[in-house]
Amino acid sequence: MVRQLICAVLAAVLSASAWAFDPFVVKDIRIEGIQRIEAGTVFNYLPVKVGETFNDDKATQAIRALFGTGFFRDVRIEVENNVLIVVVEERPAIASISFSGMKEFEPEAVRKGMRETSLQEGRVFDRALVDQAEQEIKRQYLSKGKYGVTITTTITPLERNRVAINFAVDEGEVAKIKQINIVGNKVFSEAVLLDQFVLRTPGWLTWYTKNDQYSRQKLQGDIENLRSFYLNRGYLDFNVESTQVSITPDRQDIYIAVNISEGEKYTVSEVKLGGDVIVPAAQLLPLIQIKAGEAFSRERLNESTKKITERLGVEGYAFANANAVPQVDRDNRTVSFTIMVDPGRRVYVRRINVVGNSRTRDEVVRRELRQLEGAFYDGSKLTLSKERVDRTQYFSEVDIDTTPVAGATDQVDVTMKVKEKPTGAMLIGLGFSSAERVVLQGSVSQSNFLGSGNTVGGNFNTGKINQNLSFSYTNPYYTVDGLSRGFDVHKRRTNATSLNLGNYSTDTIGGGVNFGYPLSEQDAIYFGLSGDRTALRLGVDSPPRLQNFASQFGSNYVAITGALGWGRDTRDSAIWTTKGLVQRANLEVTPAGDLNYYRYTYDTSWFYSFTRDLTMMLRGEIATADGFNKKPLPFFKNYYSGGIGSVRGFRTASLGPRDPIDDTSTGGNRRLSGTAELLFPMPGAGLDRSLRVAAFVDSGQVYGADQKMRLSDLRYSTGLALAWLSPMGPIRISIAAPLNHKAGDKVQRGQFTLGQTF
Repeated sequence: MVRQLICAVLAAVLSASAWAFDPFVVKDIRIEGIQRIEAGTVFNYLPVKVGETFNDDKATQAIRALFGTGFFRDVRIEVENNVLIVVVEERPAIASISFSGMKEFEPEAVRKGMRETSLQEGRVFDRALVDQAEQEIKRQYLSKGKYGVTITTTITPLERNRVAINFAVDEGEVAKIKQINIVGNKVFSEAVLLDQFVLRTPGWLTWYTKNDQYSRQKLQGDIENLRSFYLNRGYLDFNVESTQVSITPDRQDIYIAVNISEGEKYTVSEVKLGGDVIVPAAQLLPLIQIKAGEAFSRERLNESTKKITERLGVEGYAFANANAVPQVDRDNRTVSFTIMVDPGRRVYVRRINVVGNSRTRDEVVRRELRQLEGAFYDGSKLTLSKERVDRTQYFSEVDIDTTPVAGATDQVDVTMKVKEKPTGAMLIGLGFSSAERVVLQGSVSQSNFLGSGNTVGGNFNTGKINQNLSFSYTNPYYTVDGLSRGFDVHKRRTNATSLNLGNYSTDTIGGGVNFGYPLSEQDAIYFGLSGDRTALRLGVDSPPRLQNFASQFGSNYVAITGALGWGRDTRDSAIWTTKGLVQRANLEVTPAGDLNYYRYTYDTSWFYSFTRDLTMMLRGEIATADGFNKKPLPFFKNYYSGGIGSVRGFRTASLGPRDPIDDTSTGGNRRLSGTAELLFPMPGAGLDRSLRVAAFVDSGQVYGADQKMRLSDLRYSTGLALAWLSPMGPIRISIAAPLNHKAGDKVQRGQFTLGQTF
């Protein structure tokens, strides 16, 4: 704009002799030279109208105003018989913007960014904006580590006073980090410090993570990680003196040097409370994570103030503060802290607003809230409310904002912001597994049917082993106090021959109803009743044990089964779990029908987070079953072990007793299993929580009715596994090596499933 104004002034000065004249009354105004610009636009900027007096001052104003629009390359004013003639030469318009050689970025995304700076097709061509866009493209490439990029901009004139703009990009090679040096470290080795960095020299996975490409933002984050590393180990005086980043003349290699001063290590001499401690000190002191005699840790100190603030929030002090005031003794290398507590004013929650739920009914969200309107503010109840709403899995984002009420010092409004996600799914396609090979499957489900929070679903499966057709419905709030009710109808066929369990298959048709009731926020009990009719089909070469069972009890069975269960879930997330405990106990009893039996299972999973990305999971299961009323446990209700769902590295359902005649797995009436997994995100996946990797050790075995449960019979395996919640359904892949397989065990090192198995 400044350049345009200068051009206008110069044009006015240089053209002064051309329009120096005596004032006159304008009889008419004529515009010449316009092609795309409307005449009305020009008239709008002229400081004179027909019938008014025109003079030198107004001529100067007119030229300045028209040049200032940026639409014109040249402006002249002429007079003929008291007719004012404005002659303009328009700037060219941009006909097209194209890119060649651009691979790192999507051209359309770059065009969108240019539009924000008014450089777009149809706008007036401005060389300054083109130069600015060229520099911005180059800057984006530099941020990707491509320091050898060159950009050539070509402006091609077209007919009707238009131009075509082409940015020709030669991306060059990516500059890689050749070396990272840390200078000044004495206490910790350079290798230990470099482990705190995201940036690194090229390695076996950096082609995917791209962490071997320099980024200023990543380096700043690494320096902060380094600072936290020292501060969490007592080095209060740690400082980064300087950083140097250099690139070789061929722009291929980058060298990074970080100069640090470690300082001395400080220990904590005392931690005490101060200020307005309205909560008994006996309740706050255990929340302090840092103790006298320990090395100073900024992380533990921050965690202490956070826990104290949260504790005050439970008492209704929504805006409480806890600040640690240090007193440093540099001579003795100690530091003491006084945590000053400022509770503020105790407040009530006036109103709770729910926003963002365009489809989901308001009551579906509100029934999960544990903070009540009109009650004292309670931070723990708000946190619990957020977790419960998140567990419904109807929303991709759940946030809570607390704002003071205008004109009131003791009231706040709470706003729960939710972002709905699609809760319906229709899947028709193929699934694959190492056990069932190709599976044609389909499903239609809606976990938030018509915004009611109820779940409706139907699915089919045509696997080689399992075939299934079912429909289910669940209302999680059948009653206002949280009693859930659901029912399902199903038709299943299981081909055991394909699993090497003997030449037989079963056809089952049935249905049931189930209920659930919460005992607490973490505990619930479940009970239900179902009825099934099972038809057993044997082959001519079925082993004698199966033929004997069929001859004694027939081939068609009606069963009425009652179920009772208990569950406890304290996980922080059902999908990306980092801490918590899950316990489940289930008992199924079939007291009425052609066969009488029970099955009992108890399993538990414990999660512990070492770091933000590293989680340990320990799981154990014990299961037992038997018949009663002088009837045996049906062989098709036996437990099996082995495969991707139990002991990986062994073929599906291959462990345990085997038939001596045809060497098929018979299963057993008792099962033990255990798993230890070290969970971490897929390297390079960033914040994608649908993808997770695990290093695992599995153990397990099944035991027949005439066998003793000996731990020495357990089978073990170890390996790596990947789990991905893909758009096609969950994918699980494992590569495992058995650790103690015996003669006769069926080994299968690579196993996978793709798609839902219903």
